[in-house]
Amino acid sequence: MALITGVVVAGVVLGVVLARSGGTSGTASGGELFLQAANRPGPDPFTESTAKDSSTTPVTPAANAPESANVTRGVSGSTPGLYGGTRNTASCDVEKQVKALQAEPAKNKAFASVEGVQPSAVPAYLRSLTPVQLRMDTRVTNHGYRGGAATDYQAVLQTGTAVLVDGHGVPRVRCACGNPLTPAVAQRTVPRRTGDTWASYRSQNVVVVLPATTTIDVFVIYDPQADEWVGRHRGDSDGRRDEKTYPPAKPSPAVSVSSASPKPPASKSPASKSPASESPYPSDPSSSDASSPSTSSSSDPEYPSSEPATTADTSSSYDAPESALTPPGY
Repeated sequence: MALITGVVVAGVVLGVVLARSGGTSGTASGGELFLQAANRPGPDPFTESTAKDSSTTPVTPAANAPESANVTRGVSGSTPGLYGGTRNTASCDVEKQVKALQAEPAKNKAFASVEGVQPSAVPAYLRSLTPVQLRMDTRVTNHGYRGGAATDYQAVLQTGTAVLVDGHGVPRVRCACGNPLTPAVAQRTVPRRTGDTWASYRSQNVVVVLPATTTIDVFVIYDPQADEWVGRHRGDSDGRRDEKTYPPAKPSPAVSVSSASPKPPASKSPASKSPASESPYPSDPSSSDASSPSTSSSSDPEYPSSEPATTADTSSSYDAPESALTPPGY
């Protein structure tokens, strides 16, 4: 893929279409994009739901309409406010996820193959992840379990979806179905949209999360119920170590914090980072900002055209530097 370098101020624009293909990396000429509501398991789930905290409910019927744009923007996994949640409440039950996969070795093996770890390492891998909620409609490669193997399909996860993210802020598990996630796949044509939909869905507002350049020690998340900012430590599976923190200067997406919000704590903001070499599951670096989403919901999905996952590759087409652009219509 040819890269056109230039100066990027607001963020990285990914001039590609992300849609279904037969693997978790590379490009393809066409396919479908499967929209998934935040609190529905969807087809071929790996496990029963392990989501504990969700902010949306389905209401709007699905619509089989083509995407209106072929540009998707990237946002760094370290961006303050990219994720949300409730203070001292994990969005996912990590131990329930561990037990569910341990009870079914075949699924555990398939899950491990997608995430690129050994089956015996799945419990430790899951416990290294951090439970949060999406605050933007987000494109990913989702994976179902069918016929004894992992299948993959391109999906948009609705704002409010409970996920587990890695040390670079990249979504790795969708908790409503226990499915492993990998970065989205770039495609050359506009995909057909299927599955759920919600009133606020706009293709131009969908983002793909780019791995942060350094390991994130503390995620700065927004708690809409308390209208406050929270520092959540990497790998804190139950939120017990959550602490109030300063509102970020430029959260993405932006929020309207009321005047009744708690005052910033006297302590230093915990949004520090450590070298990427400390993470056992590194990703390629890149970063940017993105636009605000709207809040909404969706309804029963159609069946995605899943195919067996052909690789455990966790790389993507989005590891370009901030100064790089790909031309629209790729």
